[in-house]
Amino acid sequence: MEESEATVPTLGREKRACSEDEPAHIAKRPRVQGIDSENGGVGPKPVQEVEDEPEQEGSEEEEEGAEPGETEEEGETFADMMKHGLTELDVGILEFVSKHEGFSGILKERYSDFVVNEINREGKIVHLDDLTVPVEPEETPRGQPEEEVQVQVLTAEQKQQLEELQLLKNKEGNVAIEVLDDTKEKRTLLHKAVKTSYPGLETKTEERDGRKFIIAYHAAGKKALAVVRTAAAPRKHSWPKSRGSFCHCVLYKENKDTMDAINVLSKFLRVRPNLFSYMGTKDKRAITVQEIAVLKISAERLAHLNKCLMNFRLGNFSYKKHPLKLGELQGNHFTVVIRNISGTEEQVTQAMTSLRDIGFINYYGMQRFGTTAVPTYQVGRAILQNNWAEVMDLILKPRPGAEKGYLVRCREEWAASQDPEAALKKLPVKRCVEGQLLRGLSMYGKNNIITAFGLIPRNNRLMYIHSYQSLVWNTMVSRRLQAFGLKSVKGDLVLRAGSAHVLTEEEAESHSIHDVVMPLPGFDVIYPTHHVGEGYREMLKADNLDIDNMRHKVRDYSLAGAYRRIIIRPKDVSWEVINYDDTRISLVHTDLEKLDNKPPPVFNKEGKYRALRMEFSLPSSTYATMAIREVLKMDTSIKNQTQLNTTWLN
Repeated sequence: MEESEATVPTLGREKRACSEDEPAHIAKRPRVQGIDSENGGVGPKPVQEVEDEPEQEGSEEEEEGAEPGETEEEGETFADMMKHGLTELDVGILEFVSKHEGFSGILKERYSDFVVNEINREGKIVHLDDLTVPVEPEETPRGQPEEEVQVQVLTAEQKQQLEELQLLKNKEGNVAIEVLDDTKEKRTLLHKAVKTSYPGLETKTEERDGRKFIIAYHAAGKKALAVVRTAAAPRKHSWPKSRGSFCHCVLYKENKDTMDAINVLSKFLRVRPNLFSYMGTKDKRAITVQEIAVLKISAERLAHLNKCLMNFRLGNFSYKKHPLKLGELQGNHFTVVIRNISGTEEQVTQAMTSLRDIGFINYYGMQRFGTTAVPTYQVGRAILQNNWAEVMDLILKPRPGAEKGYLVRCREEWAASQDPEAALKKLPVKRCVEGQLLRGLSMYGKNNIITAFGLIPRNNRLMYIHSYQSLVWNTMVSRRLQAFGLKSVKGDLVLRAGSAHVLTEEEAESHSIHDVVMPLPGFDVIYPTHHVGEGYREMLKADNLDIDNMRHKVRDYSLAGAYRRIIIRPKDVSWEVINYDDTRISLVHTDLEKLDNKPPPVFNKEGKYRALRMEFSLPSSTYATMAIREVLKMDTSIKNQTQLNTTWLN
């Protein structure tokens, strides 16, 4: 689902790999963008860009659950396959605001070239800088002075067995510890001692041949859990009343998107993913740092995961009374490396100065529209047209381009037989959009496509129509800038107390382009009163849609619309040009490297390669790659970037 990773090594810091699960999706669009489904919500994964809600068809998911030994067939190169992909021109991304001469560079050659640190509700950039667990006073059994209760000493053999069990070396087993001096109080302390010293283990009391044993087992061990539970269900963890119900922490992750990360964490903790909350999702192909919160899971249990999970680190633990909510973040801080740049020092300075002082056009980025030969906005348009046969055809028909082998086989089967059950058998991954639609068709029949389509998670369904809205917005904003440039004019819209207001000629004189917003089409927005407003009507009419009737027969697909600023000016903008010789080294000093006391990267001023390392902060609902596009003045589509990467690597 992403560009060629020929030069992306694993980092080698982690001890064990983790099982993964398919992502789930949640999102809702408010009226005024800034906290919208794109940055405050959850969505499928992007290819080229790292924002908060990357959008893309479900067919581009990771190949999880594939049959053993299944490999992709040899054929076209990835670059050849991506010739079928979209370019910026296809989705209305046409204009620039800066005057400098553009230059080329490689975006995200390595995932470590894109580092995202969340900006929390208080406006603070989130960093992972503390791995310690909060110290809390231990509760002792009632009526027993602490000094009078002694914990049974574990033998060296028992400690070794518990350690191996904790580190999943024998996760399907269990460790039986005989209670030597049996009292309820001492058993309670022994339970606590095991779970505190070996986070991730569960314990229960069991009687064998008249003797009492504490049975320790790993929560991730399904067979062991089944064996232990035959006697009695283990007690739930007691939760101190003085402690907040939610453990907040910072999640550092590499090359994994947020929902995949949550699914992995929940699987290892043996809890439901919905116990986790967060303010926004982060993309896969990046190093990202964000806050998460978990309901009634202790910091000890979470910290244990640092020992056995890959490409993760959890820290900065605290207990609070409230969860996190989608959209509460203020934005994200980006550290981006553009490799192999061709621009001179003067060009770079002009470009970055313009980004800092003027900003960039707030276009929806390329991942909003998918990466295959069937763009997501085409499906969205068919939904809005109530053309359900076309919706089914667009999602399931064979298509050229980069796809997993099993998806190709599924599409071929569907084209040949139109049999949903036969096509479904070709899919080892059933939770992708294609699998969910086929399951719906199998259950409800091809004459009930609306109901079948409803089996796809709501946010995935809305992704399609939001993609169409984004296409319209991009196109109309390009038309607005072509017509009037970088000044506010009579008929433009600005926001006042959350509602749109049409500027008079006199008012336009006192407003800048940074105040101007444009609507996404819907039944609850107004449009500019100059000719660009009429352009909305013309574009929708050409697509057989009525701009005056954006309510759909199916309520979920009724579009209220929203407003979005035309130009965004980043904050905290800084940059430097660096020279280096080794293309394999990271050019960013990450939070984890700082925690591990690793030195920052050292650069050779005479190095043969040049890179631009830039930093900037963006509010929610903006795409970092659109800022980078303004600097480079080049097409950021995966189609173009793949061609650049291929040339660079060869």
